[in-house]
Amino acid sequence: MALLPLDPDALLSTTRAVRKRLDFTRPVPDELIRECVDLAMQSPSGSNNMTMQFVVVRDEATRRAIGDVYRQCYAIYTQLDGVYIRSIDKGGEVENAQQARSADSADYLGEHMGEAPALVIACTAAGRVDNTPAMIATSLLGNVMPAMWSFMLAARARGLGTCWTTVHLFMEQQVAEILGIPFESVQQVCLSPVAYTVGTDFKPANRPPADSIIHWDRW
Repeated sequence: MALLPLDPDALLSTTRAVRKRLDFTRPVPDELIRECVDLAMQSPSGSNNMTMQFVVVRDEATRRAIGDVYRQCYAIYTQLDGVYIRSIDKGGEVENAQQARSADSADYLGEHMGEAPALVIACTAAGRVDNTPAMIATSLLGNVMPAMWSFMLAARARGLGTCWTTVHLFMEQQVAEILGIPFESVQQVCLSPVAYTVGTDFKPANRPPADSIIHWDRW
């Protein structure tokens, strides 16, 4: 299919976490997902050791089973004050209104994750990061995280919506059992729905200016 007319800056600034605007009624061709994974494999990889793996779930019953786990995990997430998106005070009326809208969409996905036509779970097959030194943990996760973000950028360019979520990791082993992922040796990192979006017009988000987060030369 033709790519959306997005220059690099537009692609980077409009690849949003899409939730309410996912079209659950329209199938996503396998070939589009393959294209996105092919591009994801061009991402940086520590030691040139490409340990990233993608589990693409299309079967309806399996998707709904994962959606049920996600719903349970989301209920846990909503109880975490200061972590749950709706419990975070952004410090201003406009900012808190935006936060509430984001929370509404996150709550929506919490109920509807399993309805997406495809789910993608990004994993690292280099072993688990539990209780490992920071250098090892960040290296292992650093192989799959850039790849998943590249997948999401490629999806956006093709009119597909994605959303980075980690809530299901509260019950990672249950999802591993559903999908046959070897839990002892494969670490799940991210779960994303994949669907065509309702419309393709997404705007840059309201973010802090660069100088508010840059520390020149020292903290």
